[in-house]
Amino acid sequence: MTELFSDGNIWLPAAVVIVIFIAMAIKIVKEYERLVVFRLGRLIAIKGPGFILIIPGIDRVKRVSLRVVTLDVPSQEVITKDNVTTNVNAVVYYRVVDPNKAIVNVEDFATATAQLSQTTLRSVAGQAELDELLSEREKLNIKIQSILDEATDPWGIKVTTVEIKDVVIPEGLQRAISRQATAERERRAVIVQAEGEKQAADKIREAASILNTEKGAFYVRLLRALPEIASQQGSLIAFPLPVELKYLFPEAPAEDKKQEGGKKSSKK
Repeated sequence: MTELFSDGNIWLPAAVVIVIFIAMAIKIVKEYERLVVFRLGRLIAIKGPGFILIIPGIDRVKRVSLRVVTLDVPSQEVITKDNVTTNVNAVVYYRVVDPNKAIVNVEDFATATAQLSQTTLRSVAGQAELDELLSEREKLNIKIQSILDEATDPWGIKVTTVEIKDVVIPEGLQRAISRQATAERERRAVIVQAEGEKQAADKIREAASILNTEKGAFYVRLLRALPEIASQQGSLIAFPLPVELKYLFPEAPAEDKKQEGGKKSSKK
């Protein structure tokens, strides 16, 4: 041992210790990460990104990612406001905006956010009716996102987006909804058909009024209808007569018409 120290080899262990100390003191922090540094138990700073030096044995560090985290909320069984049992799942996107709060104010911010997301999804879905879950998801997404963002703000977390992915309803209720949709489509079809018949009747009335006001118009229209009749298969024979023939027969005087009306009434 005396010869070892006397030969100057004492510097070799010291050099090894120094190299290990420097290696432990150097930290490389990526662009999307931050280091939360504690010195003797006290929070001193957030460091990064890049080349960082700490004091080994005295400083303790926690590495926090600032990237957006995709949280898949598992399916939750929910009883809606109108007493329908359904299963709802969702996805939550969040990121850490304050690493100090994320490490100091909560033990495990990822687990805490996941549990809070599940309870919030059950609560909001239970306050809505089934029709709202199926047709007004955007409004429910905004409501869930607002609740989560407010609750996780003391943890240094920003909830950016919440999306309800799927709503599973019982098979029997699916058949009932299908029948309701079919009945609604049939009702709309009947209304559209009735509206079409009403518009057609109005147009026919206008056309009849025009034909009655113009002499010879009805006869011209009859001539245009003859090719359509002739194109149809059958033994139907159409022989048009001029409408003007009615003027060859004199109309009965008004007094004669009254007398004929009186005779008919006396016979009765």
